[in-house]
Amino acid sequence: MTPDEFRELGRRMVDEVARYMERVESMDVLSRARPGEVLSRLASEPPERGVGESGVGAVWDSIFEDVERVIMPGLTHWQSPNFYAFFPANASGPSILGELLSAGLGVQGMLWLTSPACTELETRVLDWLGAALGLPACFLSSAVGPEGKPSGGGVIQGTASEAALVALCAARARVRKAGAGAEARCTVYGSTQAHSSIVKAAMIAGLAAGPDDRSRVRLIETDASHAMDPARLSVRLREDLAAGLVPTFVCASVGTTSSTAVDPVEEIARVLHLAGLTGRTWLHVDAAHAGAACVCPELRWMIRGVEHADSFCFNPHKWLLTNFDCDCFYTRDRASLTDALSITPEYLRNSATQEGVIDYRDWQVPLGRRFRALKLWFVLRHYGLDALRRYIREHIRLASLFESWLRADDRFEVVAPRTMNLICFRLRERSDERQAELVGRLNGTGRMFLTHTVLPGVGYTIRFCVGATTTSQRHVEAAWDLIRREAAGL
Repeated sequence: MTPDEFRELGRRMVDEVARYMERVESMDVLSRARPGEVLSRLASEPPERGVGESGVGAVWDSIFEDVERVIMPGLTHWQSPNFYAFFPANASGPSILGELLSAGLGVQGMLWLTSPACTELETRVLDWLGAALGLPACFLSSAVGPEGKPSGGGVIQGTASEAALVALCAARARVRKAGAGAEARCTVYGSTQAHSSIVKAAMIAGLAAGPDDRSRVRLIETDASHAMDPARLSVRLREDLAAGLVPTFVCASVGTTSSTAVDPVEEIARVLHLAGLTGRTWLHVDAAHAGAACVCPELRWMIRGVEHADSFCFNPHKWLLTNFDCDCFYTRDRASLTDALSITPEYLRNSATQEGVIDYRDWQVPLGRRFRALKLWFVLRHYGLDALRRYIREHIRLASLFESWLRADDRFEVVAPRTMNLICFRLRERSDERQAELVGRLNGTGRMFLTHTVLPGVGYTIRFCVGATTTSQRHVEAAWDLIRREAAGL
């Protein structure tokens, strides 16, 4: 494909994306495809001769037609303003353009040497964003440790699941320094409401044989708000210490997946201190969804005590207008992270590395890495922090409004405290089967998409998360009207 041919098709593809943005609101949010339906529409064998062999233009019509005929019907539209399921996966014009430029430049940013701009832009943008969230200076790249060496900094991981894994690896590397045999006695802690990635990280790291193995994984009970109970954590830590185990990693969840409960980071840090574990047990703060809200100073109460944590992560791809994938991971113990993940074969050795530049391949599991900082840079420069704050605050206002409607209708009950943009509710005095039936009826209309969870002491819980890029009050009002009508139909 020549540059001129690429230019012609590129314009057409951008038009397709723009047309999708214009019409996504009118499309069924949840795909109606049945299992195997998309597969049945795809050729069973790859083509021997590509369409490009006879030139671009009309020949590419078949590819565009197949996107519309095969791909579109099989999509659940995460960018619909009527998407209220899971957590959002934001995309925006600036971030899409950043992704396009990244793909076009084809940069491989594994080492500083392989593209200095890829590394240094990421360092600067992560510092910008860390300061914007109110993270203490110890998490920024300018932080210097007692030995005069750089001690902090941020890096873009793919997801919060990857961030949890690298944090656990760093925690284990710290334990190794404590002496021979300590690694075999490592234990991991999170709340019963922590994301599944914490247990999965333990499985990958060899600290759990499977999802239900609790020999070295502790899931701590929660309080009435579904946040980790520090007193119960304290008891479990002391029991494990008495048994000769080595508490290695504690995850505090800021904005749990089920209900956006906020674990008390400061109190958890105090528990570690009183147990004599400060500097020994790694404290990781998983703020995958909620962290974006910390661009608003009034919401930084959620990360009070973060200065005592060893690492912190959040996903701009959830609630900060940056398309997937983009997780911002920060640490104030850079040495433990790179000790855990660095390996330097001869073919990667170079003078810049020896001079102490940042090589982000030492901060992640893979060697290779894309130029993800471009899209984050574009988003920050296009919107500015002021517009991002207004964006977050508007979603929280809409969630508060929706909550007020629920509370005013005696058919419904709000079953968990609302901390930000997620409301957990049920039909009052109805069975779990009735709750599921309501969700099924709502999703079956195609006009909205909801998901559920199961909360302790509550049961089947309907989740309504306001966070899609283009969701406005009229969309939330329409969703509420639909919920009331379908509830009446039960």
